[in-house]
Amino acid sequence: MEDYLEKIYELMNDKGYARVSDIASSLAVQPSSVTKMLQKLDENEYVSYEKYRGIVLTQRGQRMGKLMKERHAMLAEFLRMLGVAEETIQRDVEGIEHHVSPRTLESLQALVVFFNTNPTALQSFLQFQATEAPSSEDPIARS
Repeated sequence: MEDYLEKIYELMNDKGYARVSDIASSLAVQPSSVTKMLQKLDENEYVSYEKYRGIVLTQRGQRMGKLMKERHAMLAEFLRMLGVAEETIQRDVEGIEHHVSPRTLESLQALVVFFNTNPTALQSFLQFQATEAPSSEDPIARS
């Protein structure tokens, strides 16, 4: 549900509207899956949806969509800070954002803010990571 709200929010901000076909292609799902989710989002008052009429985010849906988008951006920024390759970031963010608690997300956000306001701490960490931390190529790190 969160992926759909985030995508609808993003499309509406970028294009001014969101269509079933746009959502389906963006999320790599069937249009029928989008329609079912829109009905569920409508029941939960995140969107106002009428078949063939369009999609409108409710105030609740806008808040949730914005929150999902900000959470996604924060996690991507965090992984970039750690030196994770760009091609890995989006896949990892998708996995992380749905499997960690709100408290963990708050802690990660605090760490991002800390590193942004204390760049020497980030540099110290990156230096440690480059010289001291085990790499994924170490046999012990892989097990």
